[in-house]
Amino acid sequence: MDRYKSSKNSNSYVAIGDIHGCIKSLEVLMADLLAQFGTNRIYVFLGDYVDRGPHSKEVIDYLIALERDYSCVFLRGNHDAMLLNYIKDKTWLKWFENGGTATMESYRKALGKEQIPLEHLRFFTSTRLFYDTPEYFFVHGGPPIDRPISDSIQNESLYSSFLWSTDHLNSTYNQWEKTVIFGHSPVRSPIQGVNMIGIDTGCVYPQFGKLTAVSLPERDFFQQKRIDF
Repeated sequence: MDRYKSSKNSNSYVAIGDIHGCIKSLEVLMADLLAQFGTNRIYVFLGDYVDRGPHSKEVIDYLIALERDYSCVFLRGNHDAMLLNYIKDKTWLKWFENGGTATMESYRKALGKEQIPLEHLRFFTSTRLFYDTPEYFFVHGGPPIDRPISDSIQNESLYSSFLWSTDHLNSTYNQWEKTVIFGHSPVRSPIQGVNMIGIDTGCVYPQFGKLTAVSLPERDFFQQKRIDF
């Protein structure tokens, strides 16, 4: 699976926001979505599957199994990227300062050791930085606001914005030629702005946590309150 992906076909989608180790919330939300849409949609997960929440290992197990029966696209979030950075360089400890401890604890509890299985490593390395379609651009963070998306995806020096950017949240202007569907920035309610829909509603946070999905092209939102801890 390529890290960069474009689709020339028009399809119907369901995008799912940041999960952060909240397997119970994910299972309940997905049960509702699959009952309603079944195999008639492409399910696009916007990244940040791990960290902070208690069941990162179980989330990855679930997603790997889901892909066997449904069309899925798995994007890379900044937390997933930090995990990969740590796997490549064990001295890269920033991950543990940002929730990585909870992730490794989930593997220790399930497997008896703090080790990520090969199948899970393959999952993480296969995640994509973006998913580009005729109508929508799915990404974890956001493309640069000062140029068309078609330009940004041709310039690898800008790819870090796809993981980390929040510039679009404070701007009423962008040069995007299609609607961007993103996560990364936790908010109490989904964002619907100029050429953008944001669906990270902080599932892992006790104050307001919900896991949110949006169906496209309908733009209907589906939410599950945090029930994991």
